[in-house]
Amino acid sequence: MASDSTFDVVSKVDKQEVSNALNQAQKEIAQRYDFRGVGADIDYSGEKILIKANSEERALAVLDVFQSKLVKRGISLKSLDAGDPYASGKEFRIESSIKEGIAQDQAKKITKLIRDEGPKSVKATIQGDELRVSSKSRDDLQDTISMLKSADVEVDLQFVNFR
Repeated sequence: MASDSTFDVVSKVDKQEVSNALNQAQKEIAQRYDFRGVGADIDYSGEKILIKANSEERALAVLDVFQSKLVKRGISLKSLDAGDPYASGKEFRIESSIKEGIAQDQAKKITKLIRDEGPKSVKATIQGDELRVSSKSRDDLQDTISMLKSADVEVDLQFVNFR
């Protein structure tokens, strides 16, 4: 094997699964007795998810319902960036968004982790919002993948284009 083997580390979310989880959460909120008459609602507009209710506790309960639907659909909660509840008139709101891509500071932490704890032959380079990891040995790349899976990073990682 003369050439390097590579794989990409990315952080992507299936938008259709997020939409499905949101629809399921909306249905459950409409049907549940404890959400009747409290103005509980969850909406998705572009990149923002807006949760509304008449009390802070109800808004957090709606967020919990949405998080459980995301988990059931196989979306990591590391991808959900939920804000704190804040008062807006007579209702409480929580603004959330779905994070995609690996931020520059997180990419630097991951490359440092690969450099420090990974096999010595493995090289990681940052390419926009993803990482390219290369090595002569496919076994070293597989060791790197298992090391990254067990590492505690703040983003949801997927490994693609293993060649």
